[in-house]
Amino acid sequence: MTHSIHSSPAPSRRERILTIGLIVLGLILIGFFGFRAVRSFLRIQLTSLEPGVTDVELIRGWMTVPYIATAYGVPEEYIFEQIGVPQEGNQEKALRRLNFDYFEGEPGAILEAVQAAIRRYQAEHPPTPETDYD
Repeated sequence: MTHSIHSSPAPSRRERILTIGLIVLGLILIGFFGFRAVRSFLRIQLTSLEPGVTDVELIRGWMTVPYIATAYGVPEEYIFEQIGVPQEGNQEKALRRLNFDYFEGEPGAILEAVQAAIRRYQAEHPPTPETDYD
């Protein structure tokens, strides 16, 4: 009686290299996007913009108009109107991208325009003292 053992053939050299290559590629992608996520998290933590902030010098080129609007308590529509950029299609773009798209020959122009818009809004809408209801 003959017993035949069915075993799968050993992977070829090419299959092993392909498998190792895909694993390495996966690890590289995980590292790359993990690094970007950590860097973004740290940027947000170090900037520490919280609602009610008034120092416009803390605004950075990586920030979006909605992020700034929330942090400074200024309507997005107002900021877009003041900087002369259409709101539609630009809400997810960072200030540096908006600067490239609309003020290509003027480095930092959009940042200065956003800062001026927020200063104007703060002057027109001074904060009211919060009432303590204890």
